[in-house]
Amino acid sequence: MYIRRNIRFATIWRFAWKHVITFTVWAALVTAVFVILERQGTNIGIPFLPLSTIGIAVAFYLGFKNSQSYDRFWEGRKIWGGIVNYSRTWANQTLSYIKYRDHADFTEKELESFKHRLVKRHLAWINSLRIQLRATTIFDRKNLTFVPDFGLKNDRECQECIAFFMEEPEYAQVMNKANAASHLIRMQGEDIATLNRKGLISDYHHVNMMTSLEEFYNLQGMCERIKNTPFPRQYAYFSSLFVWVFNILLPFGLVEQFHEIGSNVSVWLTIPFSALISWVFYTMDAVGDNSEDPFENYVNDVPMSAICRTIEIDLLQMIEDPDIPPKMQPVDDVLL
Repeated sequence: MYIRRNIRFATIWRFAWKHVITFTVWAALVTAVFVILERQGTNIGIPFLPLSTIGIAVAFYLGFKNSQSYDRFWEGRKIWGGIVNYSRTWANQTLSYIKYRDHADFTEKELESFKHRLVKRHLAWINSLRIQLRATTIFDRKNLTFVPDFGLKNDRECQECIAFFMEEPEYAQVMNKANAASHLIRMQGEDIATLNRKGLISDYHHVNMMTSLEEFYNLQGMCERIKNTPFPRQYAYFSSLFVWVFNILLPFGLVEQFHEIGSNVSVWLTIPFSALISWVFYTMDAVGDNSEDPFENYVNDVPMSAICRTIEIDLLQMIEDPDIPPKMQPVDDVLL
């Protein structure tokens, strides 16, 4: 997620330079042809009124697309906010509900280790979910409009982020599953069921903790719904198509308008104004494209790595673990 209040010009240029050059060359070509043919009595300009009507229609279409794209991003961020809240609740339930009783199967030290395992396994779950959501799909950014490479850290294969919080036998058991995150929650359910059978948590607390696990399943399913359901292509594709149609026709309308001013010099103003207007429409389209999938580990996406690190710090401090990781910091104004 880009966190700087004002986007640096260098960042804007990295997104825009290819299309600005394309729009400028196209406008220059149209203007030059117009000047040459106009001297021969031929006018290739078009009236600006129908062009402005097309521009208004395209702007409305882009507004709808961008609104829906932002909704997908914001829903993803709200879901991860829910994961943060319920993660703290889960750790609190684990530490508060599970109490040592004079029991033959568990010593007090073993029970403390058991509680820590429940908390750390949850940290393995959030990292597993993050990695699964960042896995490449057929709907990834290679299919979008021009997207520059910002050299962001690729943690799609960060398996050590999961292994760090799990014992080796459990890790080997989980990682051969198609959906490791779902399996981790199931393992949590098995453990608290064992504690309930042994009388180490009450039936009420057992139900309460299972409700938390149910909520984790719900939150995971919401994320997977966004990840696995592409933005409707009829909106994404045709908005880009309409923008290109408008940008191609734009110099023909502007050159006619500047020609009516009556100055030969004014005709050449078509080039900068056409490039500027085309860039504005292209940027509106690109903003929507870059918000379609909020889990692709890109500059404008939900900062899942930073959120996971926040949860790790909170929960590890709750169990008084000595190895507390530092808070994640943005790199080049981007928080992953």
